[in-house]
Amino acid sequence: MTSLPAPIPAPLLPLDADPRTATGRTLGWGIVSTGRIAEKVTPDIALLEDARLVAVSSRSQEAAEDFARRLGVERAYGDETTTAAAGRVPATGLERMLADPEVDVVYVATPHGQHAEHARAALEAGKHVVCEKAVTINAAELRGLLDLARAKGLFFMEGLWTRFQPGVQRIMALVADGVVGTPEWIQSSLGFVAPADPDHRIWRVDAGGGALLDLGVYVLHWPWAVFGFPTQVDATARRTASGVDELTGLTGVFEGGHMAQMQMSLVSDCPSTAVISGSGGTLVVEKPLHAPRTARIVRTPAGARLTGQDAPAEEVLTFELEGKGYVYEMREATTRIQLGDTESPVMSWADSLRQMELFDSIRESIGVVYPNDEA
Repeated sequence: MTSLPAPIPAPLLPLDADPRTATGRTLGWGIVSTGRIAEKVTPDIALLEDARLVAVSSRSQEAAEDFARRLGVERAYGDETTTAAAGRVPATGLERMLADPEVDVVYVATPHGQHAEHARAALEAGKHVVCEKAVTINAAELRGLLDLARAKGLFFMEGLWTRFQPGVQRIMALVADGVVGTPEWIQSSLGFVAPADPDHRIWRVDAGGGALLDLGVYVLHWPWAVFGFPTQVDATARRTASGVDELTGLTGVFEGGHMAQMQMSLVSDCPSTAVISGSGGTLVVEKPLHAPRTARIVRTPAGARLTGQDAPAEEVLTFELEGKGYVYEMREATTRIQLGDTESPVMSWADSLRQMELFDSIRESIGVVYPNDEA
């Protein structure tokens, strides 16, 4: 039996606690973007008793006002031209929002290609930052953000919501306690048929499109949570004419010889599950693997043969999610900021950086290059 690394830390708030309950002073939130992910996450921020939805920014004042009206945000900031002593001066919605003294923490929900620019602007303005995954386009961008956050003593966290969910934490604890014996092999996949519109951000190289940056954090999460970080990754991919990966497969080798196969697709509906196989059984994280509501534990009887005569024992686990499931990461970020911490061990700076370094290496091997790489 080989030893396994320590599991990813649990969130600061106990898993059986109500994530909505206030843990300290109220924080004012600013939302960067009025897009789909901002629409999903903002209501979960509103569930926190110690959160105020102070402002939202957009390039369009109309879009910002519509978002604010529907989701209960106090102020809307769009691009405008203001009059100053030197003449008329343009101001972006983001600049206007970052000048708002009641905004304490900013949630960056723009496309990947803009994450570094917008997160840097927020940090330079003295705001704490929760940045949507993938946190940046490459590791160099992330190093710059971490250096800035460190110098200013500000909280910064990648918003990989899966890690903070109580059900996911419960699964990780069960595996660490030996529910499948010694885990040896993991298969994870995530895929869907993306919109055919070539201008959609997922197909655009300038927006950081492609399967790896959009889905890779989720398929990597489960092997990483169980085995630790991979020591070797082999990658294959199919690229589009625009240069992004639409179908990507990874084979990972981990300390102790454990292995994982990971698939992500923008052109097919994958099982979107994770299968953790060990010496004493299998645990299946049911679809969707990034926010599971159920999991199955299949225990293999000792000495069982592949004859169909030894029926394995099966147990079904069910999990509840508060809101849409984003409230847990936002609770962790809020509490860390209230405590004066600059990062969370659940999604630490080191973890985000190692992940981006791995993605850089994978992109090099599959030939995906973004304009940001040349900056």
